Amino acid sequence: MKKTWLVGLLLGLWGCTPPPAPKQRPAEIALCGDQTVLIVDAARSDSTHLEVLWKWEVKDAMGQIPYDLLPHFQNLDECKWVDEGYRILITCGAGGVALLDRATHNCMFYAYAPLAHSADLLPDGRIAVALSSHDQGNAIQLYEIGKPDEVLFRDTLYAGHGCVWLDSLRRCYALGFDELREYALQDWNTSAPKLKRERSWKIPHENGHDLCAISNHQLLISDEQGVQLFDIDSETFTPFEPLQQTPHVKSVNYDPSLGRLVYTQAEEEWWTHHVYCTSPDRMLQVPHIKVYKARTCPLHRGAILP
Repeated sequence: MKKTWLVGLLLGLWGCTPPPAPKQRPAEIALCGDQTVLIVDAARSDSTHLEVLWKWEVKDAMGQIPYDLLPHFQNLDECKWVDEGYRILITCGAGGVALLDRATHNCMFYAYAPLAHSADLLPDGRIAVALSSHDQGNAIQLYEIGKPDEVLFRDTLYAGHGCVWLDSLRRCYALGFDELREYALQDWNTSAPKLKRERSWKIPHENGHDLCAISNHQLLISDEQGVQLFDIDSETFTPFEPLQQTPHVKSVNYDPSLGRLVYTQAEEEWWTHHVYCTSPDRMLQVPHIKVYKARTCPLHRGAILP
């Protein structure tokens, strides 16, 4: 108590005020579909009300993304938190990729990646993108924020659907149709960085769809039959009990410390109007967009960009 009082007194004498105590972030979930990204407060949302905290639409990027690329920002299929929630990385089935700043709504990066399905932020401002089945897709591609729409590296990956960076292991993981891959950074301090394929594993079922990190050594994978837990250390797949027989899971997020699960399931072709949550159990109704994915904010990952 004495130290706190003394610090306040000294700051007051210097004409400064102590910094405010950090605010606790609400239980935020990012949702995407159509041409829209929403951030909602899950604790204040349910089947009758959606508490929207933030909204971005493709039209907000006019003047920031070249006009001829704007048509590729349709059917948003990823809205991943990066940098402790200060930025949102999006991909679109029509081929658009962008990094959005939450505070300003500004687009910090854009690219065209045919049938882009997922992406993640890598060290030094690089972005890895998984591309699904397209004559110019079926790959994982590497970009750099300061070089919009310029592919730095490409590796073939059939029906690329998931992309996750694990900073603790310094590895990038990519999910394809029936395969999970691990990549290391190569020539990273040069102008021609690469992703070096280290290991690969055949997943238990085909149609790999979503990939999500739930710890520093565990990943969740959704496929045509349900959700699998992959332990990187033991290189083993086991059914993820809460969703082991839930087909068509488009996105899955899980916090083992809280037992909190957030997921979406295709209920109308590839999309849904519902987001399902546990601990506490609730269903969020999203009537005005065709939701593809829902993402929770993984604060443990740490910031990569300044």
